[in-house]
Amino acid sequence: MLDDLDAVAAAPEHHIVLFEDDRVRVLDTVIRPGEETAVHTHVWSGVLYVISWSPCVRCDEHGTVMMDSVRDGVSPQPGTVVSAAPIPPHTLKNVGTQDIHVILTEFKTA
Repeated sequence: MLDDLDAVAAAPEHHIVLFEDDRVRVLDTVIRPGEETAVHTHVWSGVLYVISWSPCVRCDEHGTVMMDSVRDGVSPQPGTVVSAAPIPPHTLKNVGTQDIHVILTEFKTA
């Protein structure tokens, strides 16, 4: 069972379930320019299909920067698929001018 920090429970305005069964969950994630998600987790690995991208900063639950897309050279092109590891508690802030819009397929594992 997932806890209160699961992305869908903790940040429902940014994560919408498109499909779910006992093996996978597919989320539609949209973060508009200037928006920041609530603290949440992703407990399963998966893949991201990038619809649109914008510079962003991921911080842990204490506000420490975990990833800065500009600093770290993270800029996936629309139409690409990238692997997604589980992520402990974090926020994600869109610091750019475009929507961050990805489809996340999570592979449920025990």
